[in-house]
Amino acid sequence: MRIVDLIKRDSPFLSLEFFPPKNEEAWPAFFDVVRELKALDPLFASVTYGAGGGAQSNSLEIARRLKQEFDLEPLAHLTSVGATSQGLKTFVSELEDAGIENILALRGDAPKGVENFDFSIQEFRYATDLVTFLRNDFKKMCVGVACYPEAHPESPSVSFDLAMSKLKCEMGGEFMVTQLFFDNRIYFDFVDRMKGMGVTVPIIPGVLPIMSIKSAKFILSLCGASIPGSFLSALERAHDEGGDDKVYEVGMEYAIRQAQDLLDKGAPGVHLYTLNRAKACLDIGKSLNF
Repeated sequence: MRIVDLIKRDSPFLSLEFFPPKNEEAWPAFFDVVRELKALDPLFASVTYGAGGGAQSNSLEIARRLKQEFDLEPLAHLTSVGATSQGLKTFVSELEDAGIENILALRGDAPKGVENFDFSIQEFRYATDLVTFLRNDFKKMCVGVACYPEAHPESPSVSFDLAMSKLKCEMGGEFMVTQLFFDNRIYFDFVDRMKGMGVTVPIIPGVLPIMSIKSAKFILSLCGASIPGSFLSALERAHDEGGDDKVYEVGMEYAIRQAQDLLDKGAPGVHLYTLNRAKACLDIGKSLNF
């Protein structure tokens, strides 16, 4: 079912994000996690996507199994990096054949190990190009787009980033999923700015549960999100007092408060970045009041 229709029917909700394990030997453990998290009755489950090669086929197969074996609604990520029109047509057609109706259209990051990667010479330079392609060639697909409440790290200004977020929707994006953030004021300010620009699509906030100091610093370095100083200090104190077990406790308390506040103040739902682990998301999901 199309996610925009599910949102209208079943808000507020939880949704989940998974990433495909690189090696098929890890798939049984991965699907054990999926099986545990199905208990949260997520509205949809997004599946990340690698540019080129086996990562694409892994994403397709996992999305197919989520749909057909677990009765979950997959949101298949699709990136423009390295993409060709024919390759995209083949991949999206395979998604359709598997009964998958939802795509999250992304530009994607530069390939690992490639220095000075030039996005300007790609057939699809921006996420907007990918959205336009999908709208023209796969009209039945429900297309979501990503957004950055704190602005994309490569954007020259906040106003430019807001304009690009609006353009994605004008090109055919039907809902947005945010990059992770830790200050809900940033999310609600972004929503208000989008509404002021005439953008009324659902904007789903992404929440990341912090489970260790190491993972927090690594993830933040990748996405450019900021973390409130008081929260970071609390995590560091927890680490000094009790190591990662204590950090997990503090991180879960924060994530539960953050997610509940988002729901209480009108967010359509909460999208949990699972990191392919069940316990944290179960702790959060079972603590929320809808």
